[in-house]
Amino acid sequence: MEIVSPESVGVSSERLGLIDKKFKKYCEDGKTAGIVTLAARYGKVFHHDVWGMQNLESNTPMALDSIFRIYSMTKPIVSVALMQLHEEGRFHLNDPISQFAPMFTDLEVLNSDGSVEKAEPVTFWHLLTHTSGMSYGFRDDHPLEKMYRDADLFERELTLEGMMQRIAKLPLRFQPGFDWHYSVSTDVVGYLVQVISGQPLGDYLQENIIQPLGMVDTSYEIPDEKLPRLTSLYGSLQPEDPYMKLLDPPETSFHRPPVLNQRGGSGLLSTAADYIKFAQMVADGGTYEGKRYLGRKTIELMTSNHLPLRMLPLAVTNEFPGVGFGLGFHNIVNVADTQMQGSVGNHGWSGAADTNFWIDPVEKLIGMSFMQYLPSRTIAARDDFSNFLYQALE
Repeated sequence: MEIVSPESVGVSSERLGLIDKKFKKYCEDGKTAGIVTLAARYGKVFHHDVWGMQNLESNTPMALDSIFRIYSMTKPIVSVALMQLHEEGRFHLNDPISQFAPMFTDLEVLNSDGSVEKAEPVTFWHLLTHTSGMSYGFRDDHPLEKMYRDADLFERELTLEGMMQRIAKLPLRFQPGFDWHYSVSTDVVGYLVQVISGQPLGDYLQENIIQPLGMVDTSYEIPDEKLPRLTSLYGSLQPEDPYMKLLDPPETSFHRPPVLNQRGGSGLLSTAADYIKFAQMVADGGTYEGKRYLGRKTIELMTSNHLPLRMLPLAVTNEFPGVGFGLGFHNIVNVADTQMQGSVGNHGWSGAADTNFWIDPVEKLIGMSFMQYLPSRTIAARDDFSNFLYQALE
């Protein structure tokens, strides 16, 4: 993408300078190891910067091409992949997924009081909107959550089909379409891409999205020659953990080959410079550098809010007032409720280790901030970056 001065796209360089002091302090104070940020407007990059360290142990500085675990920012890419197959007429959004994945034929619902009832069919729409009734296992004390944790769905040696077999043995939290609940639904989406296309999920993504977009550093596993650019993952997941505990060093990373479980809901590695190409394709209605990846109306459908008011606000580990959800993307339905600058229709998503992107269709603005810390939102850097971008608009 073309790199231009902020002023050429209506952004103040002086006001953008506020970012540096804040993000430098985050790193100096040990709140995060390092940060990469990137912003584009009207299809042109006007900001790409870096702070802190990629690896604290080796004292390796963060770089513009540092490679990150993007976790759930895999979801929008995999959702686009499924909708490419939808455009080919392979299925309808209201079709039961059991037509392609028979293991999901006879599901049950486990109610909060422990009673069980027969589940209605889970459809493609339910998966893409996270209204399937599936879960992740970390939300609350509903009896289903412990069952998900005990199922060990993310075992490294588990194939994608093996993961589906385990998910299909678990009951649903509610009848499909009754509520919104963040879940392994997009992992099932990834499996359906694999079944319908007849290709391994990773191969389909590389052939139809990643390579054509020129996303040269985006994949499920890290080859040896790129290992020096892989960031270290830090975090504090248990009360006894130090704040910056090293969770996944590059040398022994779970992203080293072979990666058997190429999941739909997480797992991709990427850089900010790579991901902006995908985001710009979405922002431009399905096209990038003259090639069409999805139809304009398909993108509109995916990035619109599909949820009724009774399902809002969204809640993952905390609530997100003013935010709805489409087919793989969040969608801002009320800017004032978010208590942040933005526009109605803003869409995007984030990853568990605090990678984040959003697209503002009104301001023709894309912002992304990449860190590597679990759990996400331990510090407010992504909100700070959004604020800094909006206050700098002329």
